[in-house]
Amino acid sequence: MKNHKLSILTFVTSLAIAAVAAWYSIIGLTTIFSAAVIPIIIMGIVLEVGKLVSAAWVYNHWKETSILLRTYLVSAIVVLMLITSMGIYGFLSKSHIDAGINTGEISVKIERVDNRIASEQRQIDRAEKNILEMDTTLEKTEYGFFDDSRLEERKRQSVEREQLNNIINKAEKNIDGLLDKKSEYELEVKNFEVEVGPIKYIAALIYGDEAKNYLDNTVRYVILLLIFVFDPLAVLLLISANMSYRKELELYQPKKKEFIESKEELPVEVEVEEKGIPVNDSNWTTILGKTVRSATVNRGVKKVTKEKDGVKIHFYEEDDGKG
Repeated sequence: MKNHKLSILTFVTSLAIAAVAAWYSIIGLTTIFSAAVIPIIIMGIVLEVGKLVSAAWVYNHWKETSILLRTYLVSAIVVLMLITSMGIYGFLSKSHIDAGINTGEISVKIERVDNRIASEQRQIDRAEKNILEMDTTLEKTEYGFFDDSRLEERKRQSVEREQLNNIINKAEKNIDGLLDKKSEYELEVKNFEVEVGPIKYIAALIYGDEAKNYLDNTVRYVILLLIFVFDPLAVLLLISANMSYRKELELYQPKKKEFIESKEELPVEVEVEEKGIPVNDSNWTTILGKTVRSATVNRGVKKVTKEKDGVKIHFYEEDDGKG
């Protein structure tokens, strides 16, 4: 009973893994062939079902199948497993690329913000430089502080000074707004780094201090490990379930044949019904009179021996526990 439950669990698990692998694979293949989504979905479903059926059929009919057919079916199963793995790789890599695209866009935005901040800062520097030059011009004036020419120079500069101060104030205000935007973008980048934190730690185990430069390679290795145990595991579990089921049939279904032993060397094998009653054989008409019956039980299978007039008949029955 335990082996029967395990066989069922193995079969259901293999179908579940195969279904998930097929789903990921079909999505990945539709991204590769985006112009034919519906045909790719139909083709993927049919090929996945055909792969599982082929694996089960080849296992159960291995001996009686010709070498040519057997070779083709095994090759087709392997190729279909590779196609499924390729689709899964495309699906998982696309997910990683999509996440990377978001961070790439944010990085571009941060770079633009930095450029705008630098531009505003240059305006501030130029305005401050002009103000400094005007101050220097006033200091070089040879006249006294209250001289009319110096007052005229100050009046002439006052309008320009005001414009320059407005430029500085506006640039500083713009820089404040840009810094706020930059902080928001940097926060999104940090959130993404938290999401890919496990990948960073895995990369650190492989590449050490240079892990940041090899995140993409690490993701590829992880995806390869996943596809290595994904679809192949489903096919092998399906074959394992067939193996368990075949062993159960051999164990719990005894052979319904009877064997005749006698000095005259009568026919070796006679087919009988399930209850052990002879069927349509002329040799059975000679068995008359008293019959001696004995039975032995081995692994739940009862071997019954009937003997009469030097003729022994052996047949097997399922043990009902009543002796």
